[in-house]
Amino acid sequence: MTITSQWPLSRDGIRFIVPEFMVKSLAEHALTKDCYPVAMGYYPNAFGHRMERQQHQDHLLIYCTDGEGTVDAGDTTLTIQAGDILVLPKGIAHQYQAKTNTPWSIYWIHFAGELSNLFLEPLLNEEQSLTVLSPGAHTKIVSDFETLLEVRQTGYNQRNFIHASNLLKQLLSYLSASHPRTTTREGLHFDLDAVHALMQEKLHGQLALEELADKVNLSKYHFSSKYKAITGQSPIQHFLHLKMEHACFLLDISGNSIKAISRNLGYEDSYYFSRLFKKIIGVSPRQYRQLKRG
Repeated sequence: MTITSQWPLSRDGIRFIVPEFMVKSLAEHALTKDCYPVAMGYYPNAFGHRMERQQHQDHLLIYCTDGEGTVDAGDTTLTIQAGDILVLPKGIAHQYQAKTNTPWSIYWIHFAGELSNLFLEPLLNEEQSLTVLSPGAHTKIVSDFETLLEVRQTGYNQRNFIHASNLLKQLLSYLSASHPRTTTREGLHFDLDAVHALMQEKLHGQLALEELADKVNLSKYHFSSKYKAITGQSPIQHFLHLKMEHACFLLDISGNSIKAISRNLGYEDSYYFSRLFKKIIGVSPRQYRQLKRG
């Protein structure tokens, strides 16, 4: 069974340990065995909260909504502030605690499963160690944690736990898509938002790899490698996908000619644009317009 802290719960605090029989059921069920919760909770204004583990058997997310805390693992010490999510993969000895003067308020969840590593991997840094995401104050994330915690009041109904397990997977995939990982090594923070903002700014023209790399003060080779490690595709490939995505939008909402749309996206040669569109989307722009959709 998952080992949680012995922090004395306040009136508004929640600590819920999924019982062994339900964990076994979730681990065997086809819809949940890949990833499922084993413990979760909410600690508001958690003065004196402290936890240390030498053996860590499952994965852990901690979402700080107020105050501060610190976490230590090996040679790494990090401060966790309001709006941060601490990602702790299993197998890493660690300790964490609320700060004395500004104790944190946190939602937390332990989870396991056959594919839990794959759900967690996109959130981890390059060393696959403890990582901090910074989505900020986020009503959706709070709402997801609150919904997950509702499962503790269902009389251990399996259907509700199946729903909770799939909500957990949705939360993990949402964080992966919307709040990509950072690194814990100072000086290697990667401002992905700035890169994507530049791509959107240049959507109607051309954009060189060097210009993207300059935006984050990296060489184009280091930038390209790091970008692909974070997102799973090359920066130029992503930029082309953004262009073709916008091309589909223009084809859907306007009666503009293929040539006009091509020029709108910075392609003077409409034949080249059409070939590129078909390579990425699978049909030509003209065929796309003829698809019966909706």
